[in-house]
Amino acid sequence: MSRHASRQEDAMGVFDTIGGAPVVRAAVDELYARLRGDATLSEYFVDLDMARLKAHQRSFIAAAIGGPEVYSGREMAVAHRGLGITDDDFDAVVRHLVDTLAALGAPTAVLARIGTRLARLRRDVVTAPPRTALGA
Repeated sequence: MSRHASRQEDAMGVFDTIGGAPVVRAAVDELYARLRGDATLSEYFVDLDMARLKAHQRSFIAAAIGGPEVYSGREMAVAHRGLGITDDDFDAVVRHLVDTLAALGAPTAVLARIGTRLARLRRDVVTAPPRTALGA
């Protein structure tokens, strides 16, 4: 990507670059299909109000990537407290989101920026203590 294209993307924002609200909506629907189909992660989504969760996620993602929406949900640490989310779980969710956006045509540079932004949330989302080696 040229410097000019990169500056143009910055001016537009990631939200607009990936296609705005329609792409965020499609991404969230696909993301939750992937997460619920992932044997390791599906347990986190049992008995949840998925319509409500998807609405919060659309708002969160849109706000996080420069869209016009304002995320008004709970703070990440509060929302994930007590869920026992591991580093591996966090990485898997980020991977699913990046793969979803890639499948919807998001440019590689945008995916890298989204991954970087999401990585900043790790300390608020990961609530399980680090795993130790067997016998340790």
